Amino acid sequence: MRLTGDEFRRWGHKSVTLLGMSGVGKTTLARKLRRHNWFHYSGDYRIGTRYLDEPILDNIKQHVMQIPFTRELLRSDSIYITNNLDIDNLKPLSSFLGKLGNPELGGLDLKEFKRRQKLHRVAEINSMNDVPEFMHRAREVYGYAHFVNDAGGSLCELDDDVIGMLAQHTLVLYMKASAADEKELIARAEQDPKPLYYQDAFLDEQLAGYMQERGLDYIALVEPDDFVRWVFPRLFRARIPRYEQIAARYGYTVASDEVLGVASEQDFIEVIAGVLDRHEKGSD
Repeated sequence: MRLTGDEFRRWGHKSVTLLGMSGVGKTTLARKLRRHNWFHYSGDYRIGTRYLDEPILDNIKQHVMQIPFTRELLRSDSIYITNNLDIDNLKPLSSFLGKLGNPELGGLDLKEFKRRQKLHRVAEINSMNDVPEFMHRAREVYGYAHFVNDAGGSLCELDDDVIGMLAQHTLVLYMKASAADEKELIARAEQDPKPLYYQDAFLDEQLAGYMQERGLDYIALVEPDDFVRWVFPRLFRARIPRYEQIAARYGYTVASDEVLGVASEQDFIEVIAGVLDRHEKGSD
């Protein structure tokens, strides 16, 4: 969707898709807008509560069944397990996605890891295809004037038809990480390595490089957290060209510190209008 700054200001039902690496501030911005009549659609929340709810629960139950005391309670329906995932707590989803490597350290073998990666990809596609419906529901059911799609960092890994569909219905806004952001995100991954989604070809290439560098013969010897720490900077830098290509073809780029510094909805509108005006002048 292409607009001028004035068209964005006058747009009665603004709809924005936030694109960028996880941790760059998309959810923080969406929370701010939620206080100002914007419906906050979280792609990760939709994935975890709609499309991967059963696999997440099955994963938890498999662990519970390994404990004799809770196994009998679960099998006799004396207890039940629910997925308490919310926008601010995505741990059930990340724990299902898991990490590759030594099973004694909580790692998954390659076949199971790739199975979960594939499930996540399909779920993310489905969650993004749900955006037009939720835009309608946000207005007609919940009475929100505007809509913000807080997409996952792996949105850039999806096919063009999904991105094109989002661009038809929303203004695609790439929140570009600054050099300081990049350092902080890499440092955060070092301190607290979290499960990630990888394209299959990228995973195969990086895993081969990691095992060669570490001198490992078997995936079961991979230390899960060490692999995530090693691969995160490479994943980050591999995604940047994809984000930039999406922004160039379908949307716009805004520096993360420009939008995270906004104090009100009007601040946000003016920042984005300024981005659109700069783009229009640059295209002349």
